[in-house]
Amino acid sequence: MVNDKMVNKKALALLLDPEKADLNALSFTADGLPDYIFVGGSTGGDTTPFVRNLKSQISNHKLQIPIVLFPGNAAQFTPEADAILFLSLLSGNNPEYLIGQQVKSAHTIHDSGIQVIPTAYVLIDGGVVTSTMRVTGTEPLNPSTPEGVQIIINTCIAAELMGKKAVYLEAGSGAETPVSQEIIREVRKSTSVTLIVGGGIRTPEAMNAAFEAGADIVVIGNHFESHPEELKHFVQAKHLNGQRGNAQMVNDDDERFMRLALSEAEKALAAGEVPVGCVIVSQNRIIGRGHNLTETLSDVTAHAEIQAITAATQTVGGKYLPEATLYVTVEPCAMCAGAIGWAQISRIVYGAADPKRGYATYAPRAMHPKAKVTSGVLAAECQKLMQDFFSKKR
Repeated sequence: MVNDKMVNKKALALLLDPEKADLNALSFTADGLPDYIFVGGSTGGDTTPFVRNLKSQISNHKLQIPIVLFPGNAAQFTPEADAILFLSLLSGNNPEYLIGQQVKSAHTIHDSGIQVIPTAYVLIDGGVVTSTMRVTGTEPLNPSTPEGVQIIINTCIAAELMGKKAVYLEAGSGAETPVSQEIIREVRKSTSVTLIVGGGIRTPEAMNAAFEAGADIVVIGNHFESHPEELKHFVQAKHLNGQRGNAQMVNDDDERFMRLALSEAEKALAAGEVPVGCVIVSQNRIIGRGHNLTETLSDVTAHAEIQAITAATQTVGGKYLPEATLYVTVEPCAMCAGAIGWAQISRIVYGAADPKRGYATYAPRAMHPKAKVTSGVLAAECQKLMQDFFSKKR
């Protein structure tokens, strides 16, 4: 099931247009599942029976795939889906698709109880006239000049400032060229929202290039409509490229507590320490805080996680923390992962990955076997703090 915000690990979304997709041509297998199925299109289609049939087909295979609406207008809403990308076309200046269609559907969506993901829809020139352009009467943003690139970046920053949880960079259905790695990379550096990229992606190599540039979710529609048998190859290519696991969802509490962990990291930065911060939460209450103190204490073990675990065990009066969630700004190292495991912490949430020293590389089994791990929460902010620190050391 889905929650308020998508964050990376990397995910592949299959986009199905109710007007064009042939469900009978789709064959889902356990080793060829997309992480999400997006349902929608620019012009229409009877969404409710389509989603019902899709869910029935998935259920018949005894599989679970979240179905997320990607509506082109208010009429395409159905409460049968698991969630909805509540889209606003920020790249255009047509008020009907900035706010008009949203107002028309707001009451129905609100009353349905469906999970809503506020999303900025940003159309990038992909070399073709798309159905989105025709329907909305808007032009795509031009990435061919430095000024155009900056407008795209500014639009995405504005989306985050407006409270959007995701940005969808769209080259358009049937695009000749997908959104470039340069654009994806610059938007990823400038924002911390979930980054969705679609349009013109026809090969596993193009998909993985988007992931490597910073996309959290890659959306492919047209290609799979023509070549449904290739879905399995894309899924396998994603795994082979190291994009393991389904995209995860995180609620607003995770953001809130990660920001408190960032505050701890800023304390470390002010003290000349590597800026890593940690908080431990139980029953929505912080029971431990910590930040790096290795220089201050002349102790190589004085990592943020160790400090926070020590504080938390003193708070609860015991050495085990099975009901706790640990938030840390950077992926724990092998030492800290071992300590987290010994403390029996049941959930770990971290921001920036650390491929050079992170536990996933050196000690992937150090955590408690039942512990759940969520990564990528405010990753860009966590990573920037580290980059700023080390750039000043060079």
